[in-house]
Amino acid sequence: MKKIPSVDLSEFISDDTTKKKKFIKEIGEAFEEIGFVALRGHFLSDELSAKLYTEVKLFFDLPEEIKQSYEIEGIGGQRGFTSFGKESAKGKKEGDLKEFWHFGQEVVDNEKLKAEYPKNVLVKEVPNFNEVGMEAYKKLEKTAIYVLRALALHIGLDELYFDKYVINGNSILRSIYYPPIKGEPKGAVRAAAHGDINLITLLMGASAAGLQVKNKQGEWIEVTALPEQLVINVGDMLERLTNNKLRSTIHRVVNPPREDWDKPRYSIPFFTHPISEMPLNCLPECITETHPKVYDDITAGEFLNERLKELGLLK
Repeated sequence: MKKIPSVDLSEFISDDTTKKKKFIKEIGEAFEEIGFVALRGHFLSDELSAKLYTEVKLFFDLPEEIKQSYEIEGIGGQRGFTSFGKESAKGKKEGDLKEFWHFGQEVVDNEKLKAEYPKNVLVKEVPNFNEVGMEAYKKLEKTAIYVLRALALHIGLDELYFDKYVINGNSILRSIYYPPIKGEPKGAVRAAAHGDINLITLLMGASAAGLQVKNKQGEWIEVTALPEQLVINVGDMLERLTNNKLRSTIHRVVNPPREDWDKPRYSIPFFTHPISEMPLNCLPECITETHPKVYDDITAGEFLNERLKELGLLK
């Protein structure tokens, strides 16, 4: 596979059974083969996407001391600002050449979860930043719910299997800023090769090239999508849950050619996380004689904490 497949969510949402089955087959096969798709027909408008990028650029243009005043210690970077170079890929000592901001869940009708999740951090200097960020969060979350419904049917589960885990889940909208590269990176890249922790990731169109995914042949493929498409990939939680049926594919963001080192890059992924109590035990539907169970039982919360420590975000 030399490029990621393109699918249309409007087919799944339609009342046409044939179109719905077509979408389930296409996204299911793509996630088994390469773990990535380009998705159109989603709920995030081009206008809202453009508004969010405007707000994100305004935030990252703030003076360093102001941005760092929004960095909250002791929560693994789950809300607010995380400064440059603090996150590294699993097994890599060099920090990634990026800084980022996290918007998190605004819980509805569940006091236990409201107490469990850190509160979102409000930015005074960019008045529309939080409002636009959370509006985009909700549209991406809605898209993720429908994608997971299609995947549930592909796996052989009830269509609404994931709803109880991802509605009010611990999902994160991350705004990333990769500053211009000012000197020889010495082994560091904008984002080292990694798999995502979560169930699925939804990526809004980045401001510059650089995202690559590794196919089954071990080749690095450039990920390209049209401006109106979201790039969606399987995370480690979903790979584990499906006993490797759906693939969490290794991907990276490479440094640009030297002549483009002076250009920054912005990227906004939505990491779909379930509630921490969700069991990630391999589903019986994905265990066979030829594919025996390969993972120990664990909850989503336990798995997340393990990985945040490996990334250097939690002590």
